[in-house]
Amino acid sequence: MFPLILLYVVLTIVRPQDYMPALVGVPVLSVVLVLAFASWLASSAKTFAAPQFVILPIFLVVLMVSTAVNGWFGGALDQLQKFGPVVIAFFVFAAACTQPRHLLVSMAVIVLCAAVLALHGIEQARTGMGWTGVPIGEDGRIQYVGIFNDPNDLGLLFVTALPMSVLLSRHGGFIGRLFWLGCSALLLYGVYLTNSRGALLAVLMVAGVYIWRRRGAVLASLLAAAGLAGMKLLSSRMQELDAGEESASGRVDAWYTGMHLFTSHPIFGVGAGNFTEYNDLTAHNSFVLVLAETGFVGYALWLAFVCYSFWMMLSLLRYTPADTDDQTQPAQLQRERSVALTLLLTLCGLFTAAFFLSRSYTIVMYLIIAMVTGHYVGARQRLPGLRGFTLGKDWWRWVPAAMGSIVGLFVLVAILLRTSG
Repeated sequence: MFPLILLYVVLTIVRPQDYMPALVGVPVLSVVLVLAFASWLASSAKTFAAPQFVILPIFLVVLMVSTAVNGWFGGALDQLQKFGPVVIAFFVFAAACTQPRHLLVSMAVIVLCAAVLALHGIEQARTGMGWTGVPIGEDGRIQYVGIFNDPNDLGLLFVTALPMSVLLSRHGGFIGRLFWLGCSALLLYGVYLTNSRGALLAVLMVAGVYIWRRRGAVLASLLAAAGLAGMKLLSSRMQELDAGEESASGRVDAWYTGMHLFTSHPIFGVGAGNFTEYNDLTAHNSFVLVLAETGFVGYALWLAFVCYSFWMMLSLLRYTPADTDDQTQPAQLQRERSVALTLLLTLCGLFTAAFFLSRSYTIVMYLIIAMVTGHYVGARQRLPGLRGFTLGKDWWRWVPAAMGSIVGLFVLVAILLRTSG
């Protein structure tokens, strides 16, 4: 199971099937996922010991229902074909990441794959063309093939892999440290070449949260302000970061449209994939996109799915054995916390970038959350006193949480509209 799901991750990120003539048109990604799923079904390692395993299949059903109630019954099958593989990959990858060694190997694979894409971007920047045959963008921003054709998606991938490469630098001795720190530098340079404002802000968020955890909020705030000023000097697009700039204004208008679509279709939204039927641009915000397309039902489920991941990592970071008979070793607890902090930073970077992108249903997000979920399930087996989460006990929390976040989105959009006006 583990080698197959790792191969699926490699094919998802590096995507040789999209540019190698011998693989173009061959459904290698689907075949590998089916084989991994079959191995998972036969494995004793499969687990359902987290709320995400319940929420995600229900969210898939809501995606299907959202299209059907808006008059396109064939859209239900379309959503099953599109999002069904994401659900399967989540279940298999989460089960594979319950073991610490498997989790570190998975991180290494993701970092190495992201580094390959960064090297492709460097070749593009140097020669104007990458080895995939994809040229550099007309605006000078690097891009890749398939789901990473958008520079913003590349930036999101680099940011999510960055904390993992830093963690890996603490393993493997001096040579290993140099190698993984070199990968970190390569990923940072890749973010710079994407010139993605969302990715640059995500890097700043990752650094800020790390400093906040280590040195406190005051120093983190001061360094974040200095970092934002520095990024404005590095990136011409960061200098245009205001609501009145044309690109930013278009995003604000898209957010406004999304909120309006929610008020007109509050229960199941306008249907998954239908946002651009009402607006020329996509929502450019993963939260707004889910809210507009799946309504309150889908949004509450998706928000719970995301927030449980943050909650789990924070719980692990704050965990202290209370039982004097607990045999947990300090070194073991420190390793668990170190991995939890890495995954928390990865989540912070991922969702900072996702706040400015419509990536609510893309595979990368769900692979990362699978790693988080798998790590927490495994940590509960290794740390008996670590709290468990069950949707049956916590479901009521997500109704007011969803309502509060929706109000926050309305307020944010109103402020930005006044600013851009």
